[in-house]
Amino acid sequence: MESSLLGVDDLHSKLPDGVRLLSWSSALVRDHAHVKYESFRNEIDANVFPCLARKDGCLQLMKDLSRRKDFVAEATWLAVYRTASSEKWVPIGTIQGLRTDKSSGAIQNLGIIPAFRSLGLGSILLGKSLAGFALLGCLNVSLEVTVQNSAAIRLYERLGFRRVETVFKIAEVLVS
Repeated sequence: MESSLLGVDDLHSKLPDGVRLLSWSSALVRDHAHVKYESFRNEIDANVFPCLARKDGCLQLMKDLSRRKDFVAEATWLAVYRTASSEKWVPIGTIQGLRTDKSSGAIQNLGIIPAFRSLGLGSILLGKSLAGFALLGCLNVSLEVTVQNSAAIRLYERLGFRRVETVFKIAEVLVS
């Protein structure tokens, strides 16, 4: 899927109570990996990309992404949550970006831990990421989404993404 960044502004959505966003820091790599694992391990994405079904695979993926020269810190965010009675912030959402060329970027993963879905966090993280790409002068952004992930497709289309091509990847589905 693809979207133009012309006129893109941060979506300025109100964060749910107890949630805040953290900009990229290498100190957060394990938190991003934790959210990837919790978000994707039971989804079809883990069949397509087996590393998403393993904690160590998610950590290695996040380390690899963040070390790339085309990694975009400005498009990489972490959502964290804490209750009023707790002092500990818990990671609940992640998004990462890469630069594909001078005027284009790519969203790598947008993941929300299942217990925190349907709160608007995907829209908020995506908006922050798109604003980060726009800040760097990107004109468009692309992403890949599993065709069975209808909730994600609805989110992306609602935020201006359009389908540009369908790619089929052979995945061995594990039956338990």
